[in-house]
Amino acid sequence: MSHLHPYERIAVTISDDGLLMRPHDPDPHDSPSCVRVSWNRTPKVEQLPSDTEIPTADWSASVVVYGIIGILDLFNASYLLVITARRPVGSLLEEAHTIHAVKDVSAVPLVRDRARQALTSIAARTAALRRPSLEEVNLSRVEKSAHERHSHGLRTESVQVVVPTSDLEQVQATPFPSSGTSTPASSESVAFPDRLSPWTRLAGRDSVTAIEGPSSVLNPAAVNVENDEMIDTVLPVKLLGSKEEQHAELEDRVVRECIREYTKGCMFFSYRCDLTRSLQRKHEQSLKCAKQDDLLTMLNALPQGRRTDRSECKTNPSTEPYATLPLWRRVDRQFWWNEYLSRPFINNNLHSYVLPIVQGYFQIANFHLPVNPQDPNDGSISPVDYIIASRRSRHRAGLRYQRRGVDDEAFVANFVETETIIRVQRDSISNVFSFVQIRGSIPLFWKQFGYSLKPPPVLAPERTPEQNVDAMKRHFHNTTSVYGPHMIVNLTEQKGKEGTLCGAYKAYVNQLSSSNVSYCEFDFHHETRGLKYDRLSSLVDRLERTFESQGYFWVSDGTLLSEQKGVFRVNCIDCLDRTNVIQSTFARRVLGMQLGALGLLIPARAGRSEVDIVFNNVWANNGDAISRAYAGTSALKGDFTRTGKRDIGGLLNDGVNSLTRLYSATFSDWFCQAVIDFMLGHRTLSVFTEFLLKLRSTDPGELMRLSRIRAEAIATSVSLLLEEGETLFSGWTVFSPEALNVKLSERFEEKVLLLSARALYIVSYDYVLDKVKLHTRVPLEMIVRVVKGAYIVSSLEEASRDPIQNAGFLVSWLSVDQSSSQKVTSPYMHNSSQPPASEARRTPSVSRRLSSALINKFSNTSKSRAASTHPPRSCIDGDTFAAFKVLPIDPTRVEGEFTTTYGELTDDLTGATTCKEVVDLMVDAIKRACCKFGTGLREDFIVEEDVVSLEDAKRATSMYARMEYSMKRLLWLGG
Repeated sequence: MSHLHPYERIAVTISDDGLLMRPHDPDPHDSPSCVRVSWNRTPKVEQLPSDTEIPTADWSASVVVYGIIGILDLFNASYLLVITARRPVGSLLEEAHTIHAVKDVSAVPLVRDRARQALTSIAARTAALRRPSLEEVNLSRVEKSAHERHSHGLRTESVQVVVPTSDLEQVQATPFPSSGTSTPASSESVAFPDRLSPWTRLAGRDSVTAIEGPSSVLNPAAVNVENDEMIDTVLPVKLLGSKEEQHAELEDRVVRECIREYTKGCMFFSYRCDLTRSLQRKHEQSLKCAKQDDLLTMLNALPQGRRTDRSECKTNPSTEPYATLPLWRRVDRQFWWNEYLSRPFINNNLHSYVLPIVQGYFQIANFHLPVNPQDPNDGSISPVDYIIASRRSRHRAGLRYQRRGVDDEAFVANFVETETIIRVQRDSISNVFSFVQIRGSIPLFWKQFGYSLKPPPVLAPERTPEQNVDAMKRHFHNTTSVYGPHMIVNLTEQKGKEGTLCGAYKAYVNQLSSSNVSYCEFDFHHETRGLKYDRLSSLVDRLERTFESQGYFWVSDGTLLSEQKGVFRVNCIDCLDRTNVIQSTFARRVLGMQLGALGLLIPARAGRSEVDIVFNNVWANNGDAISRAYAGTSALKGDFTRTGKRDIGGLLNDGVNSLTRLYSATFSDWFCQAVIDFMLGHRTLSVFTEFLLKLRSTDPGELMRLSRIRAEAIATSVSLLLEEGETLFSGWTVFSPEALNVKLSERFEEKVLLLSARALYIVSYDYVLDKVKLHTRVPLEMIVRVVKGAYIVSSLEEASRDPIQNAGFLVSWLSVDQSSSQKVTSPYMHNSSQPPASEARRTPSVSRRLSSALINKFSNTSKSRAASTHPPRSCIDGDTFAAFKVLPIDPTRVEGEFTTTYGELTDDLTGATTCKEVVDLMVDAIKRACCKFGTGLREDFIVEEDVVSLEDAKRATSMYARMEYSMKRLLWLGG
């Protein structure tokens, strides 16, 4: 039988043909084979037969890693991301179900020489961590120290001592920065003055061979920069190095950022249990599995060796359903963050090399309660394990100002499922409780621009009320089917900047009229004004009946006593600080209910009890972890969650964290978001090309939506402009100057181009009113020349200078005797057919969105002199011309089960991978259509010549535009 669980330790070494991997501790009942990842830009992953001998493989020089994250395919090379250090969290109800946190990650380039250097570096770091002084630590002294820290109210990691299982794990992780008053400021806050100064980022970087862990991110080497190098960095007026060298620099930055995402302290995994599902959902799956086995037994088709007695499975909260399947097949994909990176191993059925990783937070703590607190002579106690498990969704993943609200797939930003589990021993009977809460952004289309400390949230003006209701309805349909009836607890301000969004949320929920969705408002800032946090109890009192009706999951001595029937959905604007305070308040109320069901009480005593210390620290750490994942800093208001009170120190710490968040939202988050979209498989490498051009990236959902809008614009233009019986050959959308006879201009727009059997239609389309506002009809017999070639409109960045990906064509025709007609379309000539609500996307900002890529791309040249360059000599036969630049090929990834499809290009352009190929297909189509009239048969009908050359673009770009772009790039990308 093949190994179904991920290998806990994997040996990695080098061979002539590729990187080799095999289990470091093989199962004696298994005959593990070797896996080879070839040296290639697109590596091949294959399993070698167990009896294969590779002479060039030196396993004595192998490096041991703790798991494979996946393969990152970039410009010049691919990288194998491996876990080189882990931090044990504890065991989830069973000893074998150990949870680990990702502590350190390394990227091994899939290039032989660079891979050898990377493995040598990993081995050196591992050896450095194995210091004899740490190996000789007396465990009893550690436990004593931990107990002393516990009594002084430090964090729960200090309370519980976990014996390391390997030499490397003996080096405990540096405690994550907390939000409590015991820590003056988080590491992000301390580093804020340095991060705020862009001049510290001017140091040049060489291409790295081994990119490892947080050390390479937080401690960049200081490099002295000469004045001329600094000028070249600030003013990149010339091409700095080859395309490969520029890609290498960007590639290093992408790998570092990807590693940083996995080493924030928010990534967790387990080799033997599914971390993506709550205990109740696992129990429901176990019942389903039992029914399937019963059916197979009746049909005498149950696989041999499969257990048929499922009674224990039905009531054991730690049972793993479908245990005969590989771990990755059992997890909830919504919370599986490295699925896309793992696909090379998934596609080759290498189950034991696929390690699902969850983003969120897991902590296991314990405390003790007196069995009879009323009797001071009764010293008997009940041990209580307190576990928190937060799972952050990968759907609509990203950072706070980059991802807000809901998307077209009904996923919301920052959706987190938080489960609290307690195990109590009472009269030698084990009782296990579970309670689940969820948080998520307000499920409406809204946005927020992070250029101030508290920017107002605004509803997306391009979305109609019907679209908002539809998205909200689908979102709640998806979540109620999993969690049951919802009690929405909206903590946003009912007045002021947040008032509009808060009012809209309430109105749309009322319009929804769902029996499974209830709504409760609690203006957190208003109610707790003046640090009066004792008023939070009034919210608990208001929801008392909901607590009773929802209940909780409870298994006692193998018997299921109750299940949770509903969930609290808590939100504020960020779903971070206020949300964490309220969810911890709710969890404390439920903890009292669960202990009360066993006849146990939390003793009331002066000061903070052991229960208070453990509970508050667990929830404060949970809030900090989720905040780091979404906002980049520890949570605000964490001092109240950690200590149960607010003070001036906590307010000052919140102020520093707020400034750090402002810096991140204004500068660094833009590139981080592009990396997140890429590593989750939502975008291709073109996202980084787009970022360098626009210094921001487009939401993948927006790209798909704009693709649908373009298709509708083509369909509307066809229905309005083509005469009856006129055959349409092709329809495209292209960038073009607003006016004819111009190739470079301050005003570009996205036009619709229709090619029929009779004419070429150049359409200025109004995406606001969904109508044709102006069109030019060019009869095919009057087209005299087509020029195709490079169409460079910006000389500021390497990607914008690439003639392969910046191509276009120019059509020249005779307009004598009104052979071509330019007409203003009546405002009443619009598409009479109404698209469905889910597809209607027409408001004033849609046109701005459609041309946002254009505006951002050409904003630098718009401040330079407008250039209406002379047409080529080859166009002298025509007295009118129009220039067209094809849209960037930026296919959006659409997730399937384990395949990727693409959208964006029309059917007749399918297969084109570059803008030049698209131009060739378009021009060939025009030539074929013109051949019917004889003009396309001329040998000089198509001329290959630059429409706008790089030199023309450089002359049209002012020094001011270059400086502006350079400063933006310096701040957004760091050089």
